[in-house]
Amino acid sequence: MKLRISFAFASLCVIASGFPVGAQQQIARRGITAEDYYSYHFAADPRISPDGKQVAYVVSRVDRARNRRVPSIWITATDGGSAPRELVGEAWSPGSPRWSPDGRAIAFSSGRVSSDSAGATGRQESAPGKSQVWTVPAAGGTPRRITNIANGVSSCSWAPTGDRFVCLVRTGPSDSVNTGQNRSDVRHYSHISYKFNDTGWFDDKRSHVWVIDATSGSGRQITSGDDWNDTDPQWSPDGTRLTFVSDRSGKEYDESRNRDVWTIPAGGGALTKVSSAPGRNTSPEWSPDGRTIAYLNSEDEDSAPIVLLAPAGGGSFRRAADGLDLNPTNLQWGDDGRALYFETVIRGENHLYRIDVQLGGASVVTSGPRAVRSVDLARGRMVYLANDFQHLDDVYSAGVDGKAEKKLTDVNGELWKHLDLASVERMTYKGAEGWDVDGFLVKPLGWKPGTKYPMILSIHGGPAGQYGVDWYNEFQVDAAKGYAVFFSNPRGSTGYGQKFERGIASQWGGNDYIDVMSGVRAVLGANPWLDTARLGVTGGSYGGYLTNWIVGHTSLFKAAVTLRSVVNFISDEGTRDGAYGHSRDFGGDLFEKFDLYWDRSPLKYAKDVTTPILILHSDNDFRVPLEQGEQWFRALRHFGKTAEIVMFPRENHNLTRTGEPKHLVESLNWQLYWFDKYLNGRTAALPPDRQPSGEQGAKSAQSGN
Repeated sequence: MKLRISFAFASLCVIASGFPVGAQQQIARRGITAEDYYSYHFAADPRISPDGKQVAYVVSRVDRARNRRVPSIWITATDGGSAPRELVGEAWSPGSPRWSPDGRAIAFSSGRVSSDSAGATGRQESAPGKSQVWTVPAAGGTPRRITNIANGVSSCSWAPTGDRFVCLVRTGPSDSVNTGQNRSDVRHYSHISYKFNDTGWFDDKRSHVWVIDATSGSGRQITSGDDWNDTDPQWSPDGTRLTFVSDRSGKEYDESRNRDVWTIPAGGGALTKVSSAPGRNTSPEWSPDGRTIAYLNSEDEDSAPIVLLAPAGGGSFRRAADGLDLNPTNLQWGDDGRALYFETVIRGENHLYRIDVQLGGASVVTSGPRAVRSVDLARGRMVYLANDFQHLDDVYSAGVDGKAEKKLTDVNGELWKHLDLASVERMTYKGAEGWDVDGFLVKPLGWKPGTKYPMILSIHGGPAGQYGVDWYNEFQVDAAKGYAVFFSNPRGSTGYGQKFERGIASQWGGNDYIDVMSGVRAVLGANPWLDTARLGVTGGSYGGYLTNWIVGHTSLFKAAVTLRSVVNFISDEGTRDGAYGHSRDFGGDLFEKFDLYWDRSPLKYAKDVTTPILILHSDNDFRVPLEQGEQWFRALRHFGKTAEIVMFPRENHNLTRTGEPKHLVESLNWQLYWFDKYLNGRTAALPPDRQPSGEQGAKSAQSGN
């Protein structure tokens, strides 16, 4: 697949080689720089056509001049027999492609405001940026807007009959209140939950199910309620009913952990409760014959999801598979209704599994050191994204048995021709209490025996997350600058079973700390080329927490960078978006375990820190509020420690994943600056905000070993 190559990348190639980009055979490979992010293309959301012969998907590139990611929709054959073609261009900023049941059209979402009246419903014109449903012929043509709903739509899908859509629309009392200059702009709440990291401050609107005519765009709201949201609507196979997820206890905004699966007639009417299992019931999927609904259930916060089956009309449920100690997501039925498929993290990888509904057993479908995600099935075939440690996502197809796999895209193929990419080595070592822990080591590019290299320890967030063979841009950049990188999956990580994941309970800064430090000792012992006098440590969110804890309990590391991190559980509770969200981690809430919350807070040990530490935090982080970074910085400076803080405007907790491209690149350059200064001894190194524009990457590259 050939896509646009940004000017930034082309310029880098010319500078690196002295030859035009087209002279590929004369261009020497080089390591990745932080600025290469501007040249990446990101594949997402592959959707297979109803006949299984084509796939539509999204590709986003970075528009550096506008400091944003711009998507487009592409289409190609699942047998790999045709070149991908662009279906909907960047002018529409399209997303969420969905095939019509007959395969002749594709619906997508877009916030573009058209100049025609197609799809007008008689209501007020939607505001620019509000997502609406559009359609385009699968063979190509001009997109046509279908909906014109003031608050926009989301989570839309075609009815099996092809004449309607089901969508979610946010509505609330303020829709009918005077919107003029006299309208109050204060925020008024009566529930404990009133903000969320990704979406910011809550308004008075709630998400409800609408059914919308696919021709006229006229819509009808079929669920309602001011104290809950309705989510994840799914059509029954015959198009007569819908299932959705909702917490109808009225306590959704007051720390309720409840969710249930419901059905409702497509024209509106009485609700039927499908789920009877306690706890969180989510991700409903109709069986092909419409008689059964599969869904995921977590009895409580400490329980991994299990797959349940229940009659579509309500009744007793049963487990789809026994003894399944995994974390299933993206649940889907096979065409014949005899199998359920789901994705899961597993020991540093991500793969697709199959459940035999009759026998109750589960087996793995995909394999290999990679991450398989976003699977979509039809007609005995499937499409999906897959990446590994040396490649970003591409689109693949295969049979539902995982065989006859074909790679359909090569969205970064031109870029990879010019880059030298580091590989990763897996190792297993003994952590606390003799538990086996997986670790991973990345050697610096150009590694030579007999040379000593600095090493950076990286700790993942969560703690319910995992590291492994995924694509990690920052590790590639670090390796290109001459650093080894070590990362591991200590207890608390997903992919190793429920006992391992909940091994973090009441142990933050305890056995997890021992697990990580045992890995450091193991990798240093096995690789004498690592310089024990030049060790750095970094991590974000929980990884930032453990970074802070580590530097307060050992002087082994000579530099640390902490991102979006907790330092004081006392003030974090009640100010974060999850209110009192660490009860399961400490065996009780703040009011029951006050002393434990303080003992586990890195801030308590600020006076013991000897490692120079850089603090990166975002202004709009509602998951770990900015005051956490400020407290850490001020306490360290109060005790005379070496510390600096960098605050990113407009960003939230997801800065290094979905932040503004400029800020994402800057964040990485700040990390490189700090490690260069304190691991490489370049005390005169300039921070990114004091370097001439465009020179950060070049200066950082010059500092590599």
